[in-house]
Amino acid sequence: MTDLVIRTLDEGDAPLFDTMPDPLDARTAHARTRHRPDWKRVALRDGRVVARGAWWGGPDDTAPLNINWFDVAEGETEAGAALLRTAPWQVELELNLPGGWRDVPHLRAAAGTRRAAAAAAGYAPLVERYLYRWTPECGLPARPGRLRFAAEPDDAVLHDMLRRIHSVTLDAHARKAVEEGGPDRAAQEELDFFRWLPSPREWWQVAYTEAGEPVGMHVPAHNPSGPCVAFVGVLPERRGRGYAYDLLTECLHTLVGQGAAFVAAATDRGNRPMAAHFARAGFPVVRERVNFVPGAV
Repeated sequence: MTDLVIRTLDEGDAPLFDTMPDPLDARTAHARTRHRPDWKRVALRDGRVVARGAWWGGPDDTAPLNINWFDVAEGETEAGAALLRTAPWQVELELNLPGGWRDVPHLRAAAGTRRAAAAAAGYAPLVERYLYRWTPECGLPARPGRLRFAAEPDDAVLHDMLRRIHSVTLDAHARKAVEEGGPDRAAQEELDFFRWLPSPREWWQVAYTEAGEPVGMHVPAHNPSGPCVAFVGVLPERRGRGYAYDLLTECLHTLVGQGAAFVAAATDRGNRPMAAHFARAGFPVVRERVNFVPGAV
Protein backbone atom coordinates (compact mmCIF):
# COMPACT_ATOMS: atom_id res chain seq x y z
CA MET A 1 0.00 0.00 0.00
CA THR A 2 1.40 3.39 -0.97
CA ASP A 3 2.10 6.14 1.52
CA LEU A 4 -0.71 8.32 2.77
CA VAL A 5 -0.68 12.08 2.15
CA ILE A 6 -2.79 14.30 4.41
CA ARG A 7 -3.54 17.82 3.27
CA THR A 8 -5.42 20.84 4.52
CA LEU A 9 -7.24 22.41 1.60
CA ASP A 10 -7.47 25.98 0.38
CA GLU A 11 -9.53 27.85 -2.20
CA GLY A 12 -7.45 26.43 -5.04
CA ASP A 13 -7.80 22.73 -4.28
CA ALA A 14 -11.13 22.77 -2.40
CA PRO A 15 -12.80 20.71 -5.20
CA LEU A 16 -10.71 17.71 -4.05
CA PHE A 17 -13.13 17.36 -1.15
CA ASP A 18 -15.98 16.59 -3.53
CA THR A 19 -14.26 13.74 -5.37
CA MET A 20 -15.08 11.11 -2.76
CA PRO A 21 -18.29 9.01 -2.86
CA ASP A 22 -21.04 10.11 -0.46
CA PRO A 23 -22.94 6.97 0.64
CA LEU A 24 -24.42 8.68 3.70
CA ASP A 25 -25.76 11.60 1.61
CA ALA A 26 -23.95 14.18 3.72
CA ARG A 27 -24.13 16.65 0.85
CA THR A 28 -27.90 16.88 1.17
CA ALA A 29 -27.65 17.15 4.96
CA HIS A 30 -25.21 20.06 4.62
CA ALA A 31 -26.94 21.87 1.77
CA ARG A 32 -27.27 25.00 3.96
CA THR A 33 -23.95 24.61 5.77
CA ARG A 34 -21.03 26.88 4.93
CA HIS A 35 -17.67 25.14 5.29
CA ARG A 36 -14.42 27.11 5.04
CA PRO A 37 -11.95 25.56 2.56
CA ASP A 38 -9.05 25.90 5.01
CA TRP A 39 -11.00 23.95 7.64
CA LYS A 40 -11.31 20.97 5.28
CA ARG A 41 -8.72 18.16 5.28
CA VAL A 42 -8.27 15.12 3.07
CA ALA A 43 -6.18 11.95 3.14
CA LEU A 44 -4.94 10.83 -0.29
CA ARG A 45 -3.49 7.57 -1.50
CA ASP A 46 -2.19 7.49 -5.09
CA GLY A 47 -3.86 10.85 -5.59
CA ARG A 48 -7.30 9.52 -4.59
CA VAL A 49 -9.19 10.88 -1.58
CA VAL A 50 -9.71 8.00 0.87
CA ALA A 51 -10.79 10.07 3.90
CA ARG A 52 -12.08 13.59 4.36
CA GLY A 53 -13.23 15.83 7.16
CA ALA A 54 -14.86 19.25 7.30
CA TRP A 55 -14.42 21.21 10.51
CA TRP A 56 -17.13 23.78 11.15
CA GLY A 57 -17.80 26.96 13.10
CA GLY A 58 -19.91 30.08 12.91
CA PRO A 59 -19.01 32.96 10.59
CA ASP A 60 -17.30 34.89 13.41
CA ASP A 61 -15.51 31.95 15.05
CA THR A 62 -11.72 31.93 14.84
CA ALA A 63 -11.47 28.16 15.38
CA PRO A 64 -13.79 25.26 14.54
CA LEU A 65 -16.43 24.15 17.01
CA ASN A 66 -16.81 20.60 15.67
CA ILE A 67 -16.26 18.22 12.77
CA ASN A 68 -19.62 17.77 11.11
CA TRP A 69 -18.62 15.92 7.94
CA PHE A 70 -16.38 12.85 8.11
CA ASP A 71 -16.01 10.15 5.47
CA VAL A 72 -13.71 7.14 5.20
CA ALA A 73 -13.39 4.72 2.26
CA GLU A 74 -13.86 1.02 2.97
CA GLY A 75 -10.55 -0.53 4.02
CA GLU A 76 -9.08 2.86 4.96
CA THR A 77 -9.90 2.99 8.67
CA GLU A 78 -6.33 3.97 9.60
CA ALA A 79 -6.35 6.77 7.01
CA GLY A 80 -9.48 8.18 8.61
CA ALA A 81 -7.93 7.87 12.05
CA ALA A 82 -4.76 9.62 10.86
CA LEU A 83 -6.82 12.45 9.38
CA LEU A 84 -8.44 13.07 12.77
CA ARG A 85 -5.35 12.38 14.86
CA THR A 86 -3.12 14.86 13.02
CA ALA A 87 -5.63 17.70 12.85
CA PRO A 88 -4.71 20.97 14.61
CA TRP A 89 -8.19 21.09 16.16
CA GLN A 90 -9.33 18.43 18.61
CA VAL A 91 -13.06 19.11 18.85
CA GLU A 92 -16.28 17.12 18.98
CA LEU A 93 -17.05 14.91 15.99
CA GLU A 94 -20.58 14.64 14.59
CA LEU A 95 -21.32 11.65 12.39
CA ASN A 96 -24.38 12.64 10.36
CA LEU A 97 -26.46 9.66 9.18
CA PRO A 98 -29.67 9.05 7.24
CA GLY A 99 -32.72 8.18 9.30
CA GLY A 100 -33.15 4.44 9.74
CA TRP A 101 -29.51 3.76 8.81
CA ARG A 102 -29.28 0.71 11.08
CA ASP A 103 -31.76 -1.18 8.88
CA VAL A 104 -29.90 -0.66 5.59
CA PRO A 105 -26.80 -2.88 5.23
CA HIS A 106 -24.65 -0.53 3.15
CA LEU A 107 -25.45 2.45 5.39
CA ARG A 108 -24.72 0.40 8.51
CA ALA A 109 -21.39 -0.69 7.00
CA ALA A 110 -20.44 2.87 6.04
CA ALA A 111 -21.30 4.12 9.52
CA GLY A 112 -19.26 1.28 11.04
CA THR A 113 -16.16 2.23 9.05
CA ARG A 114 -16.39 5.84 10.20
CA ARG A 115 -17.01 4.84 13.82
CA ALA A 116 -14.00 2.51 13.73
CA ALA A 117 -11.79 5.30 12.39
CA ALA A 118 -13.01 7.68 15.08
CA ALA A 119 -12.32 5.10 17.79
CA ALA A 120 -8.82 4.45 16.42
CA ALA A 121 -8.16 8.20 16.62
CA GLY A 122 -9.20 8.33 20.27
CA TYR A 123 -12.77 9.58 19.88
CA ALA A 124 -15.36 8.10 22.23
CA PRO A 125 -19.12 8.02 21.49
CA LEU A 126 -21.07 10.46 23.64
CA VAL A 127 -24.66 10.26 22.41
CA GLU A 128 -26.92 9.39 19.50
CA ARG A 129 -29.46 12.01 18.46
CA TYR A 130 -32.54 12.46 16.31
CA LEU A 131 -32.50 15.41 13.88
CA TYR A 132 -35.86 16.95 13.00
CA ARG A 133 -37.09 19.37 10.35
CA TRP A 134 -40.59 20.83 10.59
CA THR A 135 -42.18 22.41 7.49
CA PRO A 136 -45.67 23.88 7.06
CA GLU A 137 -46.77 20.63 5.37
CA CYS A 138 -46.36 18.97 8.78
CA GLY A 139 -49.14 21.15 10.21
CA LEU A 140 -48.89 23.75 12.95
CA PRO A 141 -50.02 22.24 16.28
CA ALA A 142 -52.36 24.28 18.44
CA ARG A 143 -51.01 25.93 21.55
CA PRO A 144 -52.30 24.03 24.62
CA GLY A 145 -52.96 27.34 26.36
CA ARG A 146 -51.97 26.17 29.84
CA LEU A 147 -49.02 28.51 30.28
CA ARG A 148 -48.13 32.14 29.78
CA PHE A 149 -44.80 33.25 28.39
CA ALA A 150 -42.63 36.29 28.95
CA ALA A 151 -39.18 37.45 27.97
CA GLU A 152 -36.66 37.46 30.83
CA PRO A 153 -34.01 40.19 30.50
CA ASP A 154 -31.97 39.13 33.53
CA ASP A 155 -29.29 36.57 32.68
CA ALA A 156 -28.92 35.71 36.37
CA VAL A 157 -32.54 34.52 36.48
CA LEU A 158 -32.00 32.38 33.38
CA HIS A 159 -28.72 31.01 34.73
CA ASP A 160 -30.46 29.89 37.91
CA MET A 161 -33.28 28.29 35.93
CA LEU A 162 -30.84 26.47 33.63
CA ARG A 163 -28.85 25.33 36.65
CA ARG A 164 -31.97 23.77 38.14
CA ILE A 165 -33.08 22.23 34.83
CA HIS A 166 -29.67 20.60 34.31
CA SER A 167 -29.41 19.34 37.88
CA VAL A 168 -31.64 16.46 36.70
CA THR A 169 -31.43 15.90 32.96
CA LEU A 170 -31.48 13.26 30.21
CA ASP A 171 -29.37 15.44 27.88
CA ALA A 172 -25.93 13.87 27.40
CA HIS A 173 -24.09 17.14 26.70
CA ALA A 174 -25.54 18.75 29.81
CA ARG A 175 -24.70 15.68 31.89
CA LYS A 176 -21.12 15.81 30.61
CA ALA A 177 -20.88 19.49 31.60
CA VAL A 178 -22.29 18.68 35.05
CA GLU A 179 -19.75 15.89 35.51
CA GLU A 180 -16.91 18.24 34.56
CA GLY A 181 -17.98 21.37 36.42
CA GLY A 182 -21.34 20.96 38.10
CA PRO A 183 -24.74 22.48 37.20
CA ASP A 184 -23.24 25.99 37.10
CA ARG A 185 -20.98 24.98 34.23
CA ALA A 186 -23.85 23.34 32.36
CA ALA A 187 -25.95 26.49 32.78
CA GLN A 188 -23.14 28.74 31.63
CA GLU A 189 -22.48 26.62 28.56
CA GLU A 190 -26.14 26.94 27.57
CA LEU A 191 -26.12 30.72 28.04
CA ASP A 192 -22.91 31.01 26.02
CA PHE A 193 -24.54 28.98 23.25
CA PHE A 194 -27.67 31.15 23.26
CA ARG A 195 -25.54 34.31 22.99
CA TRP A 196 -23.56 32.77 20.11
CA LEU A 197 -26.73 32.27 18.05
CA PRO A 198 -27.42 35.08 15.54
CA SER A 199 -30.98 35.74 16.69
CA PRO A 200 -32.56 38.24 19.11
CA ARG A 201 -32.07 37.94 22.85
CA GLU A 202 -35.70 39.04 23.23
CA TRP A 203 -36.90 35.69 21.85
CA TRP A 204 -35.75 33.79 24.96
CA GLN A 205 -38.84 33.15 27.06
CA VAL A 206 -39.74 31.82 30.50
CA ALA A 207 -43.01 29.93 30.97
CA TYR A 208 -45.32 30.39 33.95
CA THR A 209 -48.49 28.77 35.20
CA GLU A 210 -51.60 30.93 35.41
CA ALA A 211 -50.77 31.31 39.12
CA GLY A 212 -47.41 32.84 38.19
CA GLU A 213 -45.21 29.87 39.14
CA PRO A 214 -42.20 29.32 36.84
CA VAL A 215 -42.30 26.14 34.74
CA GLY A 216 -39.29 26.31 32.44
CA MET A 217 -37.95 28.12 29.40
CA HIS A 218 -37.64 27.85 25.64
CA VAL A 219 -35.33 29.51 23.13
CA PRO A 220 -36.53 29.90 19.54
CA ALA A 221 -33.54 30.91 17.46
CA HIS A 222 -31.64 31.01 14.22
CA ASN A 223 -28.37 29.15 13.89
CA PRO A 224 -26.09 29.84 10.89
CA SER A 225 -28.21 27.46 8.78
CA GLY A 226 -31.64 28.82 9.68
CA PRO A 227 -34.50 28.69 12.21
CA CYS A 228 -34.22 26.15 15.03
CA VAL A 229 -35.48 25.07 18.42
CA ALA A 230 -32.39 25.95 20.42
CA PHE A 231 -33.65 24.86 23.84
CA VAL A 232 -36.67 23.49 25.68
CA GLY A 233 -36.35 22.79 29.39
CA VAL A 234 -38.73 22.19 32.30
CA LEU A 235 -37.84 22.62 35.97
CA PRO A 236 -37.55 19.26 37.78
CA GLU A 237 -40.44 19.98 40.13
CA ARG A 238 -42.75 20.75 37.18
CA ARG A 239 -42.08 17.58 35.20
CA GLY A 240 -44.59 14.82 34.61
CA ARG A 241 -47.32 17.16 33.35
CA GLY A 242 -46.31 17.33 29.68
CA TYR A 243 -45.22 20.96 29.88
CA ALA A 244 -42.30 20.38 27.49
CA TYR A 245 -44.89 20.00 24.74
CA ASP A 246 -46.38 23.40 25.63
CA LEU A 247 -42.91 24.96 25.47
CA LEU A 248 -42.13 23.26 22.16
CA THR A 249 -45.34 24.39 20.48
CA GLU A 250 -44.82 27.96 21.72
CA CYS A 251 -41.28 27.87 20.37
CA LEU A 252 -42.55 26.68 16.99
CA HIS A 253 -45.32 29.30 16.88
CA THR A 254 -42.79 32.03 17.68
CA LEU A 255 -40.51 31.01 14.82
CA VAL A 256 -43.38 30.65 12.34
CA GLY A 257 -44.61 34.08 13.43
CA GLN A 258 -41.17 35.41 12.53
CA GLY A 259 -41.52 33.99 9.02
CA ALA A 260 -39.75 30.63 9.35
CA ALA A 261 -40.35 28.35 6.36
CA PHE A 262 -38.84 25.42 8.23
CA VAL A 263 -37.64 24.72 11.77
CA ALA A 264 -34.77 22.39 12.66
CA ALA A 265 -34.47 20.65 16.02
CA ALA A 266 -32.70 17.76 17.74
CA THR A 267 -32.89 15.62 20.84
CA ASP A 268 -31.04 12.64 22.27
CA ARG A 269 -32.38 9.20 21.33
CA GLY A 270 -32.35 8.39 25.03
CA ASN A 271 -34.59 11.35 25.86
CA ARG A 272 -37.77 9.47 25.10
CA PRO A 273 -40.17 11.99 26.66
CA MET A 274 -38.82 14.82 24.47
CA ALA A 275 -38.76 12.59 21.38
CA ALA A 276 -42.44 11.83 22.02
CA HIS A 277 -43.22 15.56 22.25
CA PHE A 278 -41.51 16.20 18.91
CA ALA A 279 -43.51 13.40 17.32
CA ARG A 280 -46.77 14.74 18.75
CA ALA A 281 -45.96 18.25 17.48
CA GLY A 282 -45.44 16.91 13.95
CA PHE A 283 -41.65 17.08 13.71
CA PRO A 284 -40.41 14.24 11.45
CA VAL A 285 -36.99 12.67 11.99
CA VAL A 286 -34.99 13.52 8.86
CA ARG A 287 -31.49 12.43 9.92
CA GLU A 288 -29.69 10.91 12.89
CA ARG A 289 -26.35 11.80 14.43
CA VAL A 290 -23.73 10.20 16.61
CA ASN A 291 -21.61 12.61 18.64
CA PHE A 292 -18.04 11.68 19.65
CA VAL A 293 -15.62 13.45 21.98
CA PRO A 294 -11.82 13.41 21.57
CA GLY A 295 -9.27 12.21 24.08
CA ALA A 296 -10.43 8.65 24.74
CA VAL A 297 -6.93 7.22 24.31
